Amino acid sequence: MIVLTKMNKEKFLVNHNQIESIEMIPEIKIVMMNHDYYLVRESVEEIIQKITNYDAKVMDLRRELSIVDKRG
Repeated sequence: MIVLTKMNKEKFLVNHNQIESIEMIPEIKIVMMNHDYYLVRESVEEIIQKITNYDAKVMDLRRELSIVDKRG
């Protein structure tokens, strides 16, 4: 999950795997798979970076767990 900021400056978590699309209208509108949406303060580039960073952390954790499993 990634942390985003609503237009009222409230922080919230989003399951990035449930994002269907991101619209630039000129605000950034995150449309979820269930068709709910959020207007956020982050740019598209920031959102993509947050997703990339999160996925990299998950992959690192999987690698660490895999190494531990092979030793045991």
